[in-house]
Amino acid sequence: MSSFCPGCGNGVAEGERFCAACGRDSQAPADTAPVDPQVAFGLPPETSGKAIFSLICGILFVILPFSVVAVVFGHMALSEIRKNPGRWKGKGLAITGLALGYVGVVLLAGFIGLVLYGVQKSARQITRSVQDTNRRSMVASMRSVNMAEIAYEQAHHDKGYTCSIPELAQHWGVRADLAALGRNGYTFELKNCQPSKPGGPIAKYQLIAHPAERASSQAPAYCSDESDVIRVLRNGSPEDCFEVGAELSEKEINNPQPPSTPR
Repeated sequence: MSSFCPGCGNGVAEGERFCAACGRDSQAPADTAPVDPQVAFGLPPETSGKAIFSLICGILFVILPFSVVAVVFGHMALSEIRKNPGRWKGKGLAITGLALGYVGVVLLAGFIGLVLYGVQKSARQITRSVQDTNRRSMVASMRSVNMAEIAYEQAHHDKGYTCSIPELAQHWGVRADLAALGRNGYTFELKNCQPSKPGGPIAKYQLIAHPAERASSQAPAYCSDESDVIRVLRNGSPEDCFEVGAELSEKEINNPQPPSTPR
């Protein structure tokens, strides 16, 4: 009398022990794991398609996505072969594809790192170039105001120097809005204008150029006076520039360099 296979439900003829469809032992307990037909009938194991695909992708690891795919399918193939050693083979192919895939991942990470380094380096160079241009502009503006003050004093012996930047707009091309709008993010101030004697013409003045946003900016402050000496204060209050600011040499004035930053 025929029976049914407990694994796949296929009919099993009387006297037969193994199912012709799935290879399961019909006399085995119901909780026995199903037997792979290929293993049950003694067929040779097949090469895992995942292992082959991993190897192909590993060979193409120089192309961006293939190295990652090779790693993923290499692990999948090894897992498949480990779970069904009698059905699947190709462990060597999977390991080779996996190794090539990891090589590609490392090279990809290195390439991305070099690209990011190049971008950061270019950004730093651009920043330094902008800072250098701004400092040249700042020094030129300071000199322009000082020269305008000299011209104003020579034209107004009874008044001497002036503490008003708009008044200097008539001399040496000083912008009338320099004090109100500033330049390159800096605000210009003429202050502490004093006569050499009471009631006499103004003989002293102080010119300060500081970042418009003092609290949030780390840009240096510049200062000068009737001596035409330009000083720079890397940090601190702009009002301290005359006391502790470093005097710029002619080389620094003509070719200003960005302030050094601590490493």
